[in-house]
Amino acid sequence: MHWLDSKEPNSVLYVSFGSMSCFNTAQLHEIAMGLEASNVSFIWVVRMDRLKSENQILPEGFQERMQGKGLIIKDWAPQMLILDHPAVGGFMTHCGWNSTLEGISAGLPLITWPVFAEQFYNEKLVTQVLKTGITAGNEVWSAWVEPDKVSVTKGRLQEVVTRLMGNGEVAEDMRGRAKELGQQAKKAVEEGGSSYNDLTSLLEKLRMHSESD
Repeated sequence: MHWLDSKEPNSVLYVSFGSMSCFNTAQLHEIAMGLEASNVSFIWVVRMDRLKSENQILPEGFQERMQGKGLIIKDWAPQMLILDHPAVGGFMTHCGWNSTLEGISAGLPLITWPVFAEQFYNEKLVTQVLKTGITAGNEVWSAWVEPDKVSVTKGRLQEVVTRLMGNGEVAEDMRGRAKELGQQAKKAVEEGGSSYNDLTSLLEKLRMHSESD
């Protein structure tokens, strides 16, 4: 967290595609080059378990060029702590339901990159209903890694990262809506909030049912 502490508010993009999604070398290189071209500070969580070596992950010299600008975390990161840090201003996600909820609860605008299953529906919720995110552009459902296939190019990634993390009207509107939703989500779990009351009611009914047996 010390690295984040050194960054300006809302200046860092957090990039994580969950524990199930996996990309081939070509796509990982496009992600790396897109992040570099955007000139935005980032934290990128990269899964290592399906890769033969670190040479499969990043373009040559990428980590050296990104010293101080980007932080690569291998396999696992304390996601909620990172998302709630004031330096983080956006979240690139695979749109798994847990990550989607965590991004919304943190009040962050999202770059959506669904890979399979319900993730494409979650993307529609974020981009078309809540309007707190923009799509990276992947439209192909894929539960396995296809060698050398690139779904989202460096140029597209540079474009969406720059748009989300910039100061344009669209980005400001998304940030405003995301912040409001985050505040509503936090109030819902506080005492007297809707989620708090629903859970309390459920527990009370379970208690009464148990006592009646």
